[in-house]
Amino acid sequence: MLHTGRARKTRLLCQVLYGILVALLVITTFFPAPDPALSLPLVLTVKLVPLLLFIPLVARGDNRGLIWLSFVLIFYFMQFVVSAWLTQGALAPSLNALVTLLLFVSAMVHLKINRPE
Repeated sequence: MLHTGRARKTRLLCQVLYGILVALLVITTFFPAPDPALSLPLVLTVKLVPLLLFIPLVARGDNRGLIWLSFVLIFYFMQFVVSAWLTQGALAPSLNALVTLLLFVSAMVHLKINRPE
């Protein structure tokens, strides 16, 4: 339930950033060329299932769902920052870390704006 008009904008921002993060996870699975020894369906499952569980909650802008999404995002953010550090600031992990950070911050702003009075 949205409590203010500004909450619609922050919910939309969360939805857009969520979609970008999922798309980046899929893209970075295939580019650069994946290791042929790895099972791509397994890699995609491990990368995406924790995030895809939140699709209905992000679509609704559910406060509790966004709180739980924020907890999950912390793990993704840590992995992306470590990857960016180890690759000396490569574009893909740095971009993933940035999008994850922006999604986390936009979820927190949405929670602040959309709290019940």
